[in-house]
Amino acid sequence: MGGLQPEARGPLADIRVLDLSRLVAGNMLSLQLADFGADVIKLEPHRGDPLRHWQEEGIQAWWKVYARNKRSIRLDLKTDEGKAVLRALVPTAQVLIESFRPGVMEKAGFGPDALLALNPGIVMVRLSGFGQTGPYSARPGFGSLIEGMSGFAAKNGFADKPPALPNMALADMVAGISGAFAVMVAIREAERPDGKGQVVDLSLLEPLHATLGPDAAIHRLTGRSPSRVGNRVSITAPRNAYETSDGQWIALSASTQDMAARLFRVIGREDMIDDPRFATNAARLDHVDEVDAVVGGFIKARTLAENLAFFEQAEVTIGPIYDAAGFGEDRHVKGRGVLVEVEDPDHGPIPMHAPFPRLSRTPGAIRRLAPSLGEDEEAVRAELAGDVSRAS
Repeated sequence: MGGLQPEARGPLADIRVLDLSRLVAGNMLSLQLADFGADVIKLEPHRGDPLRHWQEEGIQAWWKVYARNKRSIRLDLKTDEGKAVLRALVPTAQVLIESFRPGVMEKAGFGPDALLALNPGIVMVRLSGFGQTGPYSARPGFGSLIEGMSGFAAKNGFADKPPALPNMALADMVAGISGAFAVMVAIREAERPDGKGQVVDLSLLEPLHATLGPDAAIHRLTGRSPSRVGNRVSITAPRNAYETSDGQWIALSASTQDMAARLFRVIGREDMIDDPRFATNAARLDHVDEVDAVVGGFIKARTLAENLAFFEQAEVTIGPIYDAAGFGEDRHVKGRGVLVEVEDPDHGPIPMHAPFPRLSRTPGAIRRLAPSLGEDEEAVRAELAGDVSRAS
């Protein structure tokens, strides 16, 4: 994929999204739609979306990536002018995203009933930590709280260490991608001959918990909650991160019987295939320390490059553990265009993830850079006045 493609028209080019959300989850949701052509208008407070202020060494990296393909106007829902602008925009849109505490939109006069009265086909996404109902609905719900409550942190990390929160906006990202799917389902319903708009009640909690596997079922059936096992897993072995002779790391997962046998064979330990201690997955889990000592010893005697070449030739499922620098230099990442560079006026070419998923006929594209605060106010106001056609 190339850099900026200002003329690209995606399959969602006839969809307008009003994004009142703040920080990560809502921006990830609207980014997914914007990358495929939706006209996303960020309705920002006068200080801007707080995501603008998440900076790395003075660089607005978060904003530059997650606000691409969007437009920006300032809007204060506490003023009559701000309410009038939103009231004029709602009939022109198919989607509205908000991430206020439950009740804030109603107090401003833009609860679900009011929005649907203005536009019977609109999809209203209500994004919150815990959802619009339930005992915790009024609580602020930053992702870190959700990553703790959902069960993620309790099973993340090593047995002799505290529960580990992720050092990324995991709950927000998962909710954002899930929310994009929900929006398209709701739009599909609204487009039916007898369809109508509706509310999407999107919490951070439920999508993240759904990624944890059948933990609730396992607990009910066995009385056991998942434990922290580091880079291992409780269902298959060998699976771990192993250090190489040059201080690099490799991830290996031999999660089927055939793959485990192939691994033992190629490292010269064919005897382990029939050894009762290692012959089955259950047996390997019971003797996981011994399995890791054998596999880790083989890997530790070779460099990262030597290991990758050896195991690739043997068709064993293994891969490097990269940091950002290593990922960007990987030949597959480069060859497939997983990252795309865009020319930023402040910093020159900067890489960011390419639009995904990949559609063969109507792929996503990066049409424009993240907007400055209020950059598109004049254009949007002109559109509302009927002076110009809607831009994308």
